[in-house]
Amino acid sequence: MNRSKNDLINYRLFRAKDTLDDAHILAEKQKWNSAINRIYYAAYYAVMALLLDADLHPTTHNGAKSNFSEHFIKTNLFDKEYGKMYSQLFSWRQKGDYDDLFDFSREKVEPYFEPVAKMLELIEKKLKDKNAEP
Repeated sequence: MNRSKNDLINYRLFRAKDTLDDAHILAEKQKWNSAINRIYYAAYYAVMALLLDADLHPTTHNGAKSNFSEHFIKTNLFDKEYGKMYSQLFSWRQKGDYDDLFDFSREKVEPYFEPVAKMLELIEKKLKDKNAEP
């Protein structure tokens, strides 16, 4: 792997973790629409690191979701629950950002923190294990 690709993958993983931290700060302030946005983006940045490692370069969020599903969920490299969760977050991020008179609640948002953190860990481990192979 060339240095710049590895640097970009590491940057995206850093952004994923940093963005999830932002979501926690927003949740503390009960900013649920913004928190779901940051939770989605945390997952998105991690997925983009995974896709980049696989030489997949989607140009849209929908493309990232489709590539993740096709190359990592349907092939059983990741549990289908992560595909469902990512699709749900994708939909909710759009709803929270663009729909009028719609607000998320603590009950909707908080259950996503732990599974997204686990997803980030799994993606990071997969990338480190793959790149540690001889």
